[in-house]
Amino acid sequence: MELRQIRYFLTLAEECHFGRAAARLHVAQPALSQQIKQLERELGTPLFHRSTRHVELTEAGRHLTGYARTLLAEAERARVHMTELATGHAGRVSVGFIGTATYDVLPRVARTVRARLPHITLDLRGELLTPQLADGLLDGTYDLAVFRSGAATEELNSTPLRTEPLVAVLPAHHPLATSPQISLGSLAGEPFVIHPAQARSAMHDRVLSACRRAGFQPPSLVEVGETATLVVLVAAGHGVALVPASVQSLRLDGVTYVPLAETETIDLVLGRRTHRNSSSVQRVASIIEECAHA
Repeated sequence: MELRQIRYFLTLAEECHFGRAAARLHVAQPALSQQIKQLERELGTPLFHRSTRHVELTEAGRHLTGYARTLLAEAERARVHMTELATGHAGRVSVGFIGTATYDVLPRVARTVRARLPHITLDLRGELLTPQLADGLLDGTYDLAVFRSGAATEELNSTPLRTEPLVAVLPAHHPLATSPQISLGSLAGEPFVIHPAQARSAMHDRVLSACRRAGFQPPSLVEVGETATLVVLVAAGHGVALVPASVQSLRLDGVTYVPLAETETIDLVLGRRTHRNSSSVQRVASIIEECAHA
């Protein structure tokens, strides 16, 4: 059976008149009659009772109408879906986020994609480190990744999203917690809660570099992978921390975010593979760029 034959059959079933059906289909009446006869031969049964004045469905024809409508509906669904895939309005896109982008960029991206591209399925994962995300892009785990600069290679490229100032995270009972601004040097002698060095965290190196520029080295480090856990440990009194300003959207009892007098910043970028990016990946990438600047 061909879809054309199915369309011809349904039109004739609705009109029960070869002339009217042929006019609706914009074909010659003999061509319609030939296609119906061919369909009947393929199915091995008459589909219409014909007379010079009347055309009506046989029992087999009545049974076929349900199948025919389903076939045409599914064919149209497939056509629409293929068009959406080709134009980037449908598909599945996997996106990974570093911990500090998990709290402000990820929710905005999820809301915007759901509103604008409802037929795209997003696989979102947050609280990851830049090296994990770069590896995930290379092995195909992620189509896109929001991470820190420095991970671009020949196989990966990155688009700048924003430059964020670093702020201090202090326990709420800390003597400097109520200050409108502090010098980083005022935290000399404090233990620091920090992202791990072993996983090559971009934040680990950036925080220690900032401390060296301020003239000190933290006396001890408490290393933790997840940004939320880092803030919790500060609230519990295990030390102080430096985080990008966007982490302030993570509101937890027992901590205070205080701006630094020094200009210490870190870049956020959007990474993707250099090749093999679908239209849907490109559309989601555009939304991420928009949401990161919001």
